[in-house]
Amino acid sequence: MKYFQKYSKYKRKVLYYITKGHERTIRTRKNILYSILIKSLNIAIGLILVPLTINYLGSTKYGIWLTLSSIISWFGFFDIGLGHGLRNRFTEALAVGNKELAKTYVSTTYAILTIIIVFVLLLFLLFNNFLNWNYILNVGEEIVKKEELTTLVTFVFLFFCFSFILKIITTILTADQRPALASFFDFFGKLISLILIFILTKTSKVSLLYLGLIYSSMPVFVLLSSSLFFFNRDYKEFKPSIKYINFKYAKDLINLGLMFFIIQISVIILYQTNNIIITQLLGPEKVTTYNIPYKYLNVLLMFFSILITPYWSAITEAWTKKEYNWIKISINKLIYFWAFLFIIGFILIVFSKTLYRYWLGYEIAIPYSITSLIGVWISIDAWKRIFNTFLNAIGRIKIQMIVELLAATINIPVCIFLGKKYGLEGILIGNIIVTGFSAWVYPLLYYRIIKNI
Repeated sequence: MKYFQKYSKYKRKVLYYITKGHERTIRTRKNILYSILIKSLNIAIGLILVPLTINYLGSTKYGIWLTLSSIISWFGFFDIGLGHGLRNRFTEALAVGNKELAKTYVSTTYAILTIIIVFVLLLFLLFNNFLNWNYILNVGEEIVKKEELTTLVTFVFLFFCFSFILKIITTILTADQRPALASFFDFFGKLISLILIFILTKTSKVSLLYLGLIYSSMPVFVLLSSSLFFFNRDYKEFKPSIKYINFKYAKDLINLGLMFFIIQISVIILYQTNNIIITQLLGPEKVTTYNIPYKYLNVLLMFFSILITPYWSAITEAWTKKEYNWIKISINKLIYFWAFLFIIGFILIVFSKTLYRYWLGYEIAIPYSITSLIGVWISIDAWKRIFNTFLNAIGRIKIQMIVELLAATINIPVCIFLGKKYGLEGILIGNIIVTGFSAWVYPLLYYRIIKNI
């Protein structure tokens, strides 16, 4: 009886905390709590998939898949930043109650992205047969046949093209300050993938092609189903229509989107080229050595992203309505959250070897130096994201664009130079140096803007 009384008292306190304060704050808190639940399940599935996939493919083929999926993900930024541009403009239109303008932005974005993806797909199909993916991924035909790898790349890219357009529904949900619901799609897709890959490991011999098809087709299935559902219910009034396509607004979307696009390309170079550099300098097996501690500690960054994501559109709304004090309070809260996660990260590094063994089911030789360097890199990245979120939300991204472009320009040569001298540790030191530069600039920008309003 006492247990239930304590539980009831605790529950009332939690509900009181969630439901007190500004309406925007309440909405943000609810999204954070729902997102924590969904992302926790998502992270759990991701952690289960790692040993399951490694045991099925083996370390080398797993490294090949990680590298290939990184390359394919680069093409996701060919939306020239329109997703982020739509996010800001859609939120602003809703903030002033202009639903017709919001629908115009949605319809126009779908039209532009469809044109882009058709062009990119045609180029890919034209040149793919001339590409030697075994050479690109530094893998011999005794490991993966050329035909199998070419077929895999073709199907993965085709499914990617569909998801490229369909993912707009997640942008709309996030812009409408429902990021928890948007993150549910990723969870559901991974859950189906986990089930199918488990069945695959029990019924099929090792096949990189089969695994790649499962991974790449599930997001398309989930996004298509959710788009049909929401555009016929919650967002019926924003359902894309040819009649509402207006390329006059394309300039507004593209001007903002292009700056986001340059930042995104820079982010690719900063965060997605490690697999390629490691493969070329040290071999595919070292990609696995890097990715295990990265996935392990990236859990912290994922949780931090849960906290930050609802704030982007919320800050856009607050900035549009000139509610600056709410923004200051929110940024201070995020700084406290960052400090807490930094402490958790230190504990995870100290006990990493033991936790790797429990996670993977066997002893794995990953030096503390690798785990520690990744921990420092992720901590700096999380700090930077606090102020990135503010700058993205208010559309102040020109200086961001310059900083990220400069960082991206020096990232690859710095990482290659240090990688040749010090191996994997050198590549990570290069990441820390480059990320640290932007993590120093963005807080200065934030405090300067806040001081002058």
